Amino acid sequence: MGTIVCQTCDATIAYFEDEKVTTLYGKCDCCEHDHEGGEKE
Repeated sequence: MGTIVCQTCDATIAYFEDEKVTTLYGKCDCCEHDHEGGEKE
């Protein structure tokens, strides 16, 4: 079981199937619109 966590606010975004316990970091919908010195996608 893997988890995707927001790198800005540490909120859990989603879960996905994986052989190992894995944590990936991304940005949630709330943080995508706040570009405080971050890079724009």
